[in-house]
Amino acid sequence: MELLKNRIIKDGKIKEGNVLKVDAFLNHQLDIELFEKIGEEFKRRFEGKEVTKILTIEASGIAIACIAARYFKVPVVFAKKTQTKNIAGDVYTSKVESFTHGKVYDIIVSKEFLNVDDKVLIIDDFLANGKALLGLVDLITAAGAEVIGAGIVIEKGFQEGGKTIRDKGIKLESLAIIKEMSVEGGVIFS
Repeated sequence: MELLKNRIIKDGKIKEGNVLKVDAFLNHQLDIELFEKIGEEFKRRFEGKEVTKILTIEASGIAIACIAARYFKVPVVFAKKTQTKNIAGDVYTSKVESFTHGKVYDIIVSKEFLNVDDKVLIIDDFLANGKALLGLVDLITAAGAEVIGAGIVIEKGFQEGGKTIRDKGIKLESLAIIKEMSVEGGVIFS
């Protein structure tokens, strides 16, 4: 998706440790017009697939998932990273390691919102090591639901996450795949 790649080049900032900051438009300040194009593109890439729910993880994936859901005309469920008083009853849980935060989280979805009849599309902002995505897949599997695929805005193709997900036979559509990045050399796309 050229529009997204151009925006990454223009406004993305590379930090030490393979961190790409895109908070000017993707995960702090949100460019809704860009999100509309992203939602349209995910709909195009998963055209013909029956989707009954979109699943994401808090927090940065929520806005993208909500706009994508408008095109699929389905609800969004997001996995919470902490148990709250709002989640009552039975839950599905999985452990995920965040590349960006360097922490392990228990992610939680109420069993009320994910069930055996669901055909679930996962939407998220980044794919690095694949741990968050695998955790979401675990929740879907625990519910007996079907994983339709995963739509990722930015994939760090030089990390193992994309290969891990594809090797599991999951349809993975990444809108921008970064082949290399460095503070000195910028971003090179696949």
